[in-house]
Formats: sequence, structure tokens, C-alpha cells
Amino acid sequence: MKIHQLPVDAALASMRSSAKGLSRADAATRLVESGPNRIEAQPRAPWTRRLLKELTHLFAIILWIAAVLAFVADRVDPEQDMRGVGVAIIAVILISAVFSLWQETRVERTLAALQALLPRQVQVIRDGVAEVVAADVLVPGDVIALRQGDNVPADCRLIEAFGVRVNRATVTGESHPLSCDAAPTAVESHLDSRNILLAGTSIAAGQGRALVLATGVQTEFGRIAHLTQFEAEAESPLRQEIAHFSRSIAITALAIGLTFLAIGSAMGIPFWRDLMLALGIIVALVPEGLLPTLTLSLVLAAQRLARRQVLIRHLPSVETLGSVSVICTDKTGTLTENRMRAQRVLLGLGEFDLDALAQDPQRTRRHQAFFEVARYCHDLTESHQNGQRTVAGDPLEVALLEMSERFTGPQIVAPRCDEWPFDSERMRQSVVYARPQGRVLYCKGALDSVLPLCQTISLDSGDHPIDAALQSRIVQAQDDMASQGLRVIALALRELPPDCPREEQEQSLTLCGLVGIADPPRAHVDQAVATCHAAGIRLIMVTGDHPQTALAIARKIGLVRGEQVVVMTGAAVRQLSAIQLQLALDAPEVVFARLGADQKMRIVEALKAKGHVVAVTGDGVNDAPALRAAHIGIAMGLAGTDVAREASDMVLLDDNFASIVAAIEEGRAVFQNIRKFLTYVLVHNVAELLPTLAYALVSIPLPLTPLQILSIDMGTDSLPALALGVERAAPGSMSRPPRARAERLLSVAVGLRAYLFLGLYEAVAALAAFLYVLHAGGWEYGNELPSGHALYRQATTACLASIVVLQMVNVFLCRSALRSIWSTGLGGNPLMAWGVLLQAALLALITYTAWGNELLATAPLPTEVWLFIAPWAVGMLVLEEWRKLLARRRRRAGPCP
Repeated sequence: MKIHQLPVDAALASMRSSAKGLSRADAATRLVESGPNRIEAQPRAPWTRRLLKELTHLFAIILWIAAVLAFVADRVDPEQDMRGVGVAIIAVILISAVFSLWQETRVERTLAALQALLPRQVQVIRDGVAEVVAADVLVPGDVIALRQGDNVPADCRLIEAFGVRVNRATVTGESHPLSCDAAPTAVESHLDSRNILLAGTSIAAGQGRALVLATGVQTEFGRIAHLTQFEAEAESPLRQEIAHFSRSIAITALAIGLTFLAIGSAMGIPFWRDLMLALGIIVALVPEGLLPTLTLSLVLAAQRLARRQVLIRHLPSVETLGSVSVICTDKTGTLTENRMRAQRVLLGLGEFDLDALAQDPQRTRRHQAFFEVARYCHDLTESHQNGQRTVAGDPLEVALLEMSERFTGPQIVAPRCDEWPFDSERMRQSVVYARPQGRVLYCKGALDSVLPLCQTISLDSGDHPIDAALQSRIVQAQDDMASQGLRVIALALRELPPDCPREEQEQSLTLCGLVGIADPPRAHVDQAVATCHAAGIRLIMVTGDHPQTALAIARKIGLVRGEQVVVMTGAAVRQLSAIQLQLALDAPEVVFARLGADQKMRIVEALKAKGHVVAVTGDGVNDAPALRAAHIGIAMGLAGTDVAREASDMVLLDDNFASIVAAIEEGRAVFQNIRKFLTYVLVHNVAELLPTLAYALVSIPLPLTPLQILSIDMGTDSLPALALGVERAAPGSMSRPPRARAERLLSVAVGLRAYLFLGLYEAVAALAAFLYVLHAGGWEYGNELPSGHALYRQATTACLASIVVLQMVNVFLCRSALRSIWSTGLGGNPLMAWGVLLQAALLALITYTAWGNELLATAPLPTEVWLFIAPWAVGMLVLEEWRKLLARRRRRAGPCP
């Protein structure tokens, strides 16, 4: 038999212990065998190795090659000043690597939060003597003493219990404290046994002694910690997209560079000049400023969300939210307030909302006995500090006390002279008070338990015997309340005769009424749920609470709307294979209840296997593995545990599910904004590449030096690209389904627009400006032009200036792929205005200051060059507006991105 099925003496014997506890010698021996009662962090790779990994992925390797080539070229031909190019490229690599390494520390913080939840000291019985020891020296077989307010330090089996109730929400997700006792049970699972206490839970009421069964990683708590630590964190869709894009660009850049290196060699071009060409192509094609700009864009989005009570702990999660297709949401503390309130009452066979009852003082006075039971039948404790009153104990009893104080006068001071604690078999509690007129018994509990003890019912006209008809009406009233998701409590009393024996006191009671207790949904959560439905996001309730309560709340907030709802418990999930669970998730509407930590994680994994981008909300320790397994974990900031917050990617600072809607809208904007600034960046990449190819193919001087290319990529274009990254969400973004996971950042439409339209136009304009200056200065085709020659420096400056000027126009064109610039406007984004001003200022510094001329090998431009460039900028605007007009006519319907 399992230990929870054994009597107390047999349970102690099975652990080779006794009611006096272990001897100190036995405890020391077992500590060596079982290890300390704590969660040990698993060895992880040293930070140097993890940093090395970040410095050697494919994108980094390509950039390392470019940097090395730059240093080699600088050594062979110092006049090219390639050293600055190499330094700039290495800086980009290091920034990206350090940022990625920072993310690795989150696992260690999660484990620290787990360990902090366990108590540091505990009272243990050894050699028959009670002593206080550090919790980490507990061993299996120890006997410990627990009382109200204590955290449970290990998995235990109760051997003595006096009114013990345990809050297990942090481990199992149950919202109501569980009544526990020391009696053996016949249930199969120890998790369902009322004599088992789990590490990490807390004693809500009562006191007792318990036999330690498991410590450290062997506890249920330790198993959750193990799952949290070893579950591989899901790679965000954004990271996958950036990795895919980076690989494509890097391979393309390397392939083109090597191809032209081979062509140049075949054409007899000197090796170092040929190498400079290949390096220029690589630098032109690889968007060096992409990762820093992307990071800054996500940081600014995270700051905007913080102002809306959403804390982003993991930057790629900002975009991940925008692609979420399923949200697995907890109930207690997430959709509901996790604060019980009395909502409806049955008095005199009439059902009333409390607000309506408050308008009927006559009825309230007639039923004062009902409120007296609610006021006195509890195990709450009160404390007063600095004039503030604090009530601690069972949330249900707090709700009853608050209800009674609303409708009754001052509390009558009278001693409690007897009580029958609540337990899961009796399903009721009774207390006896010595009043001046005699002893009074107050009783509360489940109607099934209380009603058989009642002989009369309190009606408006007085007490009336309960017959079959009245009993049927009372039961029907209970069913009506339960169908609304309320927990129904019956309240009864009896004025005891002076000589009434104790065993007969809970008889011949008078039923005072019923009260329906609700954990109400959060404000505006129904609107948030409706918005998620409109946005094509599936919501699945995944809770540790009772199935009927879960379903009632799901209906109340509109999470489920049909009649054919599948409600599955953890026991049912446990019987399903991975494939069967995936098939079960095909049901249009499904609610999961009574789940354990591993089952929540299985549901997340099943949804991921079906191709969904999954978000999980939670607040307890039991939610941590699922939070880490999901693409994005969302924890509660106020009611949530440190464990959940540390395992999450995002924290709701106001615990408001409605804040998720704002975050999703922001996330959807982020993907489109990344695509916008990606288009913007690719346009100037083409404008940098084609003049370089012209240098190789038609034997003209090199129009742009690699350092000038980097001055555009990481200088003049950085702030405007960032401004595109913080654009507001497009109209109607929350009325469309999530983007398909197969949809790429660099789609065919984006590629054609960036490479073959805007980029090609800008490249032609840049090359035209370069040749215009050369011919105006007397250069003839075929003549050599030294890199230090004044005319060459002025021509490259004209090429650079034309790219920057056209990018000033392009930043406004890239605000939308379809909407006209007259629709998007020139305002609404202060960062964009500052970005364009910065472009103009940097261009002036590059062109007209000695410092800029020396650093980038540039020269001042005369007025006629600017007059040559201006019509190209206007032409770019006209052509792109014409393309958008044709695209809108083809589309004819649907919101614009």
C-alpha cells in the first residue's frame, strides 16, 4: 500500500521513524544519503563558452571574414584606410553577442526564485525534543510541526491534524484551501490525498505534525523546478526569422563576393584590387546595422508597453506576441480577481443580489441570524497595526465575514466554547458560542452536508418545517447558483438546550439561507476575450481549479460560446498519448481543469507540434514549466510568484488580462515595422552594391569606399530605420488573424519592391551623381584616378550624398507598402522627423567639415551637384506613389499594412 493509504503507525514504521521523530544520529546519516533539502542548480557551460558560441554563428563568421580581410587589405595598402572598416564590423559582432549572452542568465534567476519560496527554518522533532533547524537539513523520516502561516518545507504525510487547511495554489493551481487530516485515504494518487502536504504550499489554518516523505529534487516541488530548468526555451519566431534572413543575406553576400573575386582574377585585375572589390560587395550586401537597429526598436516598443502596465523581460517577445495564435490562460488570478466575494443569497426562499438586498433593510433585519452565522463561524485571525485592521485566513471565510459586516451591527463579544473543524468528509464546520441567553451553535458548509441536519428553515414569516417541496426548492436554488459558477455555502444555527449532549448538538438545525461565493472575473476581461476572438486568437483555459467552476467562468467571460464544449481533467490528459492530445485539441472549444505542471506543459508542446505560436499565462510555481516551454510566457506581476515571473518573458504589472490585448496589438505592429525598416535598409544596400559592381564590370573608379558604406549603414540611416521600427499599429490590425508562421520577413513582394524597384532606382541615381561629378571635373572613361585625388573624393561624396538624400524621401515612402504618403502623412512620428534632421546634419558634417573629409575621404560639393540630385528624389516619390496607386486598385479591399 502507498503511504497515504496506511494508518499513522504504519506510515511511521514504513519510514523507520516514530512519533518522537528520528534520532540525531539517524538524521545525520540520512542527510548524507539523501542530500540537502534544496534545489541544486545544474552545472551550466561557463560564460566564456556561451559567449564563444554567440561569436561563431554563421552571420558572425561572415562578418569576421570581412573584418579580417579589411585588416589584411589595410596592411598591404594603407592608403585604403580599411582598418576603420574592420573595427566597425567587430563592434557590431560584439554588441550582438553580449546581448544574446545576457538572455542566458534568466534560468539562474528562475532557480533562485524557486529556492526563495521554501522556508529557511522549520521546527523538527528529534529524539522526542522539538528544535528549530535549517530547512535544508531535513531528511525523509523527520517529524515536523506546522501551524497557520507556515510554508511546507518538504513533501509530508500528516500524522496529527487540528483544523488544518492548506493553500496549494502555488503548486496545483487550486483556488480554495484544502481541508487536510491524518486519516488514511483510499485514493490512488498522493496528490489527491487529504493527508499529504506538498513542499512549497502553505498552511492556511490549523496546526499539526507531519512525517517528511521526500526532500529536495525528490519532492513534487523539486520536480517542477527540474522541468523549469531543463525545458528548452522556445526560440521566438522573430529570432527564427532574423536567423533565416541573416543566413540568406550572408550566404548571398559571400557567394557574390567570391564570384566577383574569381571573375576579377580571370580578367587580370590585380589581386588586392580584386580583394577590395569582393570586400566592398560583402560590406554592401550585409546590413551591419540591422541587429543594433532591431534591438533598439524592440527596446522602444518595450518602453511603450511598460507605460501600459506590461513589462517585457525578453525583447523578442514583443514581436512574438504579434504572431501568437493560441493563448493558454490560467483562471484564478488571471481571468479572475483571486478574491472571493459573496454575490447572491437565498433568504426566505427568495434569491437576491447583495446590492438589491441592501435596498431592503426590513428583510435584512428579519434575517439577522443568517449574517450572524457568516460572522462567527470561521477560523480567521485579526491583527491591528498603525490603525489598520488585517484579516488573515481562508478567502471564502473572509468573503463571508465581509458580507456579514455589511449587513450587521457591532460584533457581540462572546467566548467560543466548542467547535467541530471543517473536513472533507463532513464538508461543514460548526462552532459554539456562549451567549447571555445561552449557547448558540453556528454551522456552515456544503448544502448536501447541512440540509439533512436541518429541521426547519427561516422564512420571512418565521421558522417553517422543511418538507419535500421546500427541500426541492432549496436544492433547485443551489443548482441555479452553481450554474452561474458560484460556490454555494449553506448557513444554519441552533440555540442549544442547557443539557444538550455534544454528539447531538449538530441536529435539529434551522437553515438560515444559502450564499453564493464568486471569484469574479477581472474588469474588462470579457472585452479582451472578445478582441482576441476577433483577432483570430484561440483562447484555451488551462487551470488547476474545479471543472464546473472553470466552465462557468469561461462562459461568463465569453471564452467559450458554444454548447459542445469539451472539458478535460488532468486525469483524462494523463491517459492520452501525444498524438491523442493533439487530436483532442482539434475541438473547437476546450477547457482543461485539475491539471498538474507536467500536463500543462504537455498541452503547450502539443499545440506547438500543431504549428501554433503559443502564449501561456500563469502566476504559480506550477505554471513555471509551461511558461518556459511556450513561445512566450506571461506572468502576473501583483499576485504572481517570483518563480512564475522569473520563468516568463512578459509580466502584467496590473495583473490585467486586458493588457495582453494592448501587447498583442503592439506585437503585430512590430513585425510590420521590422519589415518596413528592413525594406528601407535593403534599398540602400542595393544602392551601395550596384555602383560597386559597375566598378568591376565597366572599369570605372570605385563609387563608394567600404568605410563610406558603413557610414550609411550604421550612421546616417540608423535613426530613420529606428523610427520605422516604432510606427503605430496600422488601422484594423486587431481585426485580422495572426500572420502565418510560413510568412517571411523578406517576402517576394518585399524583395521586389526593395531590390528591383526602389533599390534599383536609388542605385541608378547614385551612380549618375558619381559620373556627373567625374565628367564635370574632366575625367574621361578609361583613365586611372587615384583614391586620394580631389576629384575622386568629390565624386564618391556625390554618390554617398545622393543615397542619403533619396533615403530621406524613402523613409516616408516605407511607412506603408500600400497607403499613400498623403494618407500616412509626414507627422505622427517625432523620431522620424529627428531622424531626417540627423541625416541632413551628418551629411553636412561628412561633406563640409575637415574632420568628416579626413575620416571618410570626402570633399565639399558645389551647389550644382545638389541641384542634380534633387530631381531624382522627386522622381522617387512620384514613381512609388504611382506603384502604390496601382497596387491599391489591384487589391480593392482589405486593410492596408
